[in-house]
Formats: sequence, structure tokens, C-alpha cells
Amino acid sequence: MMTESVREDGFASNGSTDMSPEQRVPEWGGDALADPADAGQDPAGDHLGVDPTELTDEDLIREVHSLHRTRLDTLRHAADSALANHLRRTAELETEYLARHPGREVDPSRLRDV
Repeated sequence: MMTESVREDGFASNGSTDMSPEQRVPEWGGDALADPADAGQDPAGDHLGVDPTELTDEDLIREVHSLHRTRLDTLRHAADSALANHLRRTAELETEYLARHPGREVDPSRLRDV
């Protein structure tokens, strides 16, 4: 019988969990956020970033591109609060993109045989 190891944070080492990374980030140690509800605000209480619904299509794509360009560095080296903000902002911008382009063109070369 094989047992699953559990990390110090209580999550299985194989990545299995019932919560998404966005939900777990405020629970991580270090500079964790005091209140997950404040994840989209800086310490002064201001929201971080322009509301995605207010961005033009060009600005939305530019913002998504910027987040994806900095993704690995943020994941590997940023403080927990910065990673939490990065995850939140990525979700906001990608959700807005999908809302604007529900019938987006799918490249057939990106499909896999089932």
C-alpha cells in the first residue's frame, strides 16, 4: 500500500487538492494576506489594476500578454501577496477575454486526439 506524503501546508505533495491555487495563496506562510477579501487591494485599500471591463480589446490583450510574460518569474520568486495578486489579475483578465470572445477561433493544430 502506497501512502501519500503531505507537505507542511497540509496539501498532498502530488498537487491533489480540492482548492485552486488562487484559493490557497492567502493561506501560505510568509507575507500571507490577512484577509482573502482584500486580495485585490493594496494596503491602502485601493484596487490594483483597471477594471477589465473598462479596457479596450487592445489594452486587454496587452495586459494578458504582460501577465503571461512575467508568469514564471512571479511563480518562482515573488512574495506570496504578489503571487496572489498575479493569480487574481490573470483570472480577471482571462475571464473578461472569454466573455468578449465566447466563440473564439480554435486552431485545429492545437487539438489532441481523444
